Amino acid sequence: MGRVFIEKFCFVVVVLAVLIGSSEANGCDFGCDLFEGSWVIDNTYPLYNSTACPFIRKEFDCIKYGRTNLEYLQYRWQPNNGCNLPRFDGKDFLERFKGKKIMYIGDSLSLNSFQSLLCLLHGAVPEAKFTQEIYRENATVTFLDYGVEIVLFHSNLLVDIEVESVGRVLKLDSIKSGQIWKEFDLLIFNTWLWYTRRPPGQQWDFVEVGGKLLKDMNRVEAFRAGLNTWAGWVDTDVDTAKTKVFFQGTSPAHYHGSDWGEPAVNNCLNEITPVNGSTYPSGLPIVVDIVKQVLNNMTKPGAVSLLDITKLSQLRKDGHPSKYNRFKGMDCTHWCLAGVPDTWNQILYASLL
Repeated sequence: MGRVFIEKFCFVVVVLAVLIGSSEANGCDFGCDLFEGSWVIDNTYPLYNSTACPFIRKEFDCIKYGRTNLEYLQYRWQPNNGCNLPRFDGKDFLERFKGKKIMYIGDSLSLNSFQSLLCLLHGAVPEAKFTQEIYRENATVTFLDYGVEIVLFHSNLLVDIEVESVGRVLKLDSIKSGQIWKEFDLLIFNTWLWYTRRPPGQQWDFVEVGGKLLKDMNRVEAFRAGLNTWAGWVDTDVDTAKTKVFFQGTSPAHYHGSDWGEPAVNNCLNEITPVNGSTYPSGLPIVVDIVKQVLNNMTKPGAVSLLDITKLSQLRKDGHPSKYNRFKGMDCTHWCLAGVPDTWNQILYASLL
């Protein structure tokens, strides 16, 4: 558990490659680990033209807001051991989910991934009719020709925050929105970033856990408690025979050059190439282990698939908007579109084949 293995995909790709005379699956090995590898230049990338995508928000639209070095668009994730990640096929994706509902649940990195999927699908079927509804921080896009509904549900922490007499209370043992989520056919969750926030960005005044009201607590332990509540909800409330559930691993930021071996660098502004190779100098954050521990301790084995995108994203110090966004602030947390989140969705697609 915790890794997406795609034996049946490798078999299908080998057969198709033979039929069409393609080298796409050369060396494809049964049991490929899609999350260990490196970034390589591929002149057939990006997978869509961002200027033609109607869904990209101003935070992620790097080309529109002045980024001129575009080499970051041409990197493809290459898993180790000669096994290739399948190219995203948007039309096939829509056919597979005809009449079904997909939901991304999480913070603004879920928004990043949600908009990536929309652009990938629109790029594949640009003439397909769609509707778009936006309500506050939630959004729904429906591809009408396929009856596929794709929803963004904004939930920074996954668990509840309620306003009580003492103020805003983060309830680490409660998930009321789950009643909405469990009705969908495919769920992709993400959280972590907002657990680390301090005032004034912090979203709560008190924390409630195990029947105790606290002014604060260790943020890593708060994350663990919230994630355990979420995992328990999946175990007890989600019909995993009907609903496929994914947890998207932690997406890294790049504000400290010492993390990738350049201690004099303090943001991602001038980064134009990925970290070379398959290893990130600072290693993985502790929350990666916590996520794997929580998933491994679930009572339904295999109920959740982990999109373990942390390391492959760590290597992409060049993929952030930096100052190339509508607000001109230094953003080394989110990702340009087209860009790295397209690979997250490419791996999601591979895991569904």
